[in-house]
Amino acid sequence: MCVSKGLEACKVNSTQMAGVRTPHWKRQLRKSKYLYAMFALPAIYFVLFHFIPIFGNVIAFQNYNVFSGFIKSPWVGWDHFKVFLYDPYFWKLVRNTLMLNLYGLLFNFPAPIVLALLLNELRVKFFKRLVQSVAYLPHFLSTVVISGMLVNFLALDGMLNRLIEWFGAEQIQFLIEPSWFRTIYTASDIWQQVGWGTIIYLAALTGIDPQLYEAARMDGANRWKQALHVTLPSLVPVITILFLLAIGNSLSVGYEKILLLYNGATYETADVIQTYVYRRGLLGSDLSFASAVGLFQSVVAYILVVGANRLTRWLGGTSLW
Repeated sequence: MCVSKGLEACKVNSTQMAGVRTPHWKRQLRKSKYLYAMFALPAIYFVLFHFIPIFGNVIAFQNYNVFSGFIKSPWVGWDHFKVFLYDPYFWKLVRNTLMLNLYGLLFNFPAPIVLALLLNELRVKFFKRLVQSVAYLPHFLSTVVISGMLVNFLALDGMLNRLIEWFGAEQIQFLIEPSWFRTIYTASDIWQQVGWGTIIYLAALTGIDPQLYEAARMDGANRWKQALHVTLPSLVPVITILFLLAIGNSLSVGYEKILLLYNGATYETADVIQTYVYRRGLLGSDLSFASAVGLFQSVVAYILVVGANRLTRWLGGTSLW
């Protein structure tokens, strides 16, 4: 090769071979450039709408004025936090928020697990796919559509009250009875999200070694015992991770649906921190107060996630980090 290309070409090749090797990250970038290109768009989205706005939390410590901006708005320190914490309405808001999330952890969280286990036991593929499709469908309906359906179904002249009246019972004013709001909210959340939540658990079920089921059958385990001693233990890591993520949202609920369903009569059980912030911070144009409450929620959620993560790691060895 050197003879055919000449002495100068040989010198160039030997210089390149003796030079510094291409850094590892550059080789990986060239090798997976299309994957990195696909990752670029969601990365830019998270940077623009999730990371950069973090710096906007500075207005929680200011009397923020849109025309003065971050620099010229006067500093007030912890005043907005004190106003929120000493508000007589504070504990009612926290109680309502925690109760809705507690209902979610008790009923919403296990529902996809139960549905995934039931679907896993179905052997007729057509029926299994039909059930999955019907269960997934509500997830793709907007919150406005779901709330409109609930209002129509639960009205005094709605389908549910017509059914109750047909059985000879008295009609129930579901939408203005405070005692019914949490039940309506939780039940509608289960109906809307249970099908979509099963996707992760069904994917985890496909990764279970079939030899474990064969060994269980050889030991005389029936279908129930196989599910109890093979399927559920195999799902524990996935359940733990999703439970930790749910804990992180313990002070955050789907307030859009609450805004569409609640009214003055149901404030006692329906008004949560985020709806209060919406009325006080956004409708009242008190952006600094809204930011302070949002920062308060984030800090409490962080503490809960870290605490729950350490607890689950200590109990079973599974954790987020």
